Amino acid sequence: MIQHDFTSGNIIKQIWIFSLPIMLTNLLQISFQFIDSLWVGQLLGANALGAIAVSGTIIFTILSFIIGVNNAALTILSQQKGKGNDQGLKSYINAFVVLLSLLSCLLGIIGFFFSEKILILLNTPQSMIADAAAYLKINFIGILFLFGYNFISTVLRSLGDSKSPVKYVVIAVILNAGFDPLFLYVFKLGIEGAAYATILSQGIAFIYGIFDTLKRNLVPFIFPKPPKWIEVKKIMTLGIPSGLQMMVISAGVMAIMSVVNSFGDDVVAGFGAAQRLDSLIMLPAMALGTAVNSMAGQNIGANKWDAFIKLLNMVYCLILLLYLLLVHLSFSLLNQLLNYLWMIRNHSFLELLICN
Repeated sequence: MIQHDFTSGNIIKQIWIFSLPIMLTNLLQISFQFIDSLWVGQLLGANALGAIAVSGTIIFTILSFIIGVNNAALTILSQQKGKGNDQGLKSYINAFVVLLSLLSCLLGIIGFFFSEKILILLNTPQSMIADAAAYLKINFIGILFLFGYNFISTVLRSLGDSKSPVKYVVIAVILNAGFDPLFLYVFKLGIEGAAYATILSQGIAFIYGIFDTLKRNLVPFIFPKPPKWIEVKKIMTLGIPSGLQMMVISAGVMAIMSVVNSFGDDVVAGFGAAQRLDSLIMLPAMALGTAVNSMAGQNIGANKWDAFIKLLNMVYCLILLLYLLLVHLSFSLLNQLLNYLWMIRNHSFLELLICN
């Protein structure tokens, strides 16, 4: 079983070694929508690209809730790891598996039946609603896969393994890059093809992740059974507020999107390009936050508060330095980056590569 102990050793070295694979994983996950946008913009045009931008905002809000709940999982599981409580670790993993499975099914059903109403509430242009709703419904059908392979990554990181999740996401991204042209260009499935490509690639990556973790004994899974009430209470107490906090932050973007939608198709597509750039800029903080959550959890579980405080201070400094650099680069390269990210129908791949 690949596990790492963060309660001793060089903190700076551990932060970089642990957080860089997380950053790469997050970058690959963002590339899902990049790839969808590339093919949809090339083959279906700006209207379909705008529909993905609107749908992507809703999907990101749901994903933010998942990330929030997974942050609670990371906290609880890493503390069990720090305590050396193997039985508690197994028991809480079981509890999260059961609760997240139920939650994903509930969100999937609600999202599927209320997709159009959500889009109308966001003032989505009438010309986009049909495409955006079709894309959303298919993604909601496959939301269990999104929950699943994110949770496997969370469990592995709580144990100190940030490298294995990279492999699962690489598989999903490669499959998505292959399925997109197959479904869009060969089978002519339209925007639904992009959604099918996404959930199918995530589903295969999720199933592979389960088999890989069991085969290599990476995670102490047990056969699912009803969790104890004390476990459910702790998960709900930490997970729901954390998930809602992340969701409310993302809902702010949805509110902005409802205003942007009133300006028409081209503005929506342009805003979507800017949002993808914003996602890239947020990567370092998200990766460091996930790394610190796991490392801090182990130290809290081991009752090593001095190491915990030292870790926080170092990460604050790292984030400040990184963002000073990123802000400078963003303003320097803003036009070029947006030109690459905003792909519309009358651009060819070659033109996108050599623009500006």
